Amino acid sequence: MANLRDIKRRIGSVRSTQKITSAMKMVAAAKLRRAQEAIGNARPYAMRMRSTLEDVSQGPLEESHPLLEVHEERQSLELVVVTSDRGLAGAFNSNVGKAADAVLAKRESEFSRVGLTLLGKKAGDYFRRRRPSQITHASAIDGDVTYQQAADVARELARRYVAGEVDEVILIFSEFVSTMTQTPKVTTLLPFAPPAEGEKDGDREDAPAYEIEPDPEALLAALVPKAIEIEVFRALLENQAGEHAARMTAMESATKNTEELIEALTLQYNRARQAAITSELVEIVTGAQALE
Repeated sequence: MANLRDIKRRIGSVRSTQKITSAMKMVAAAKLRRAQEAIGNARPYAMRMRSTLEDVSQGPLEESHPLLEVHEERQSLELVVVTSDRGLAGAFNSNVGKAADAVLAKRESEFSRVGLTLLGKKAGDYFRRRRPSQITHASAIDGDVTYQQAADVARELARRYVAGEVDEVILIFSEFVSTMTQTPKVTTLLPFAPPAEGEKDGDREDAPAYEIEPDPEALLAALVPKAIEIEVFRALLENQAGEHAARMTAMESATKNTEELIEALTLQYNRARQAAITSELVEIVTGAQALE
């Protein structure tokens, strides 16, 4: 009977776990809807910002913007790695860490110094075990993403780039593709570059020419820093949506696993109970025969 009690206790424990995973799945699904709306609004804005800057930068300029200029000397590389603060999201965070490791393995030899700007507790945990001496900044996301968080990081990176403290900044984050798919993405944040051919807006060919007042240089001075902030903000939003999607998927899988485990334990319990009843019946019959 002790075995039956153990199995029943395990079934109760698994059912409690099932309630937790099911609740976490519903919470992640609710947060995902809001995160999808946020990233759906941010993507077109970011793409149009890049396209506008491309048009302005390709026009006649007396002086370019320092954030658009490529540094001739390649001394310092800075990686901005974005992850979540919490786990229980499958391989979501570890995939970003592996992508950062791949970039470092490929590009580290080109620079004499490498720095790491880590956004999200999981990124900090990952690199504190591997490259603690190269961490220049580490911070948590602390709940929902805000524009001010992205702006603070982007302004500091821009300041360091203009001052010559870093010569290239690479942004690594998880791009939200669908509920089932989140793909690590590696993009160059600084020097800020126009969009690639596949990333341009489809309506740009028919777009009218811009009339810029007071001059293109003044417009670049205002828009380029803002575009850097928007790129970081978009990365944080992509990461946030991907985190909720990955956690929802992971918790759904965990809930299904608990159902299968409960079925297996229930079957084991019934078999053990049947064996115990059969054993008792055999003892009763044997005793009755002995009395005869």
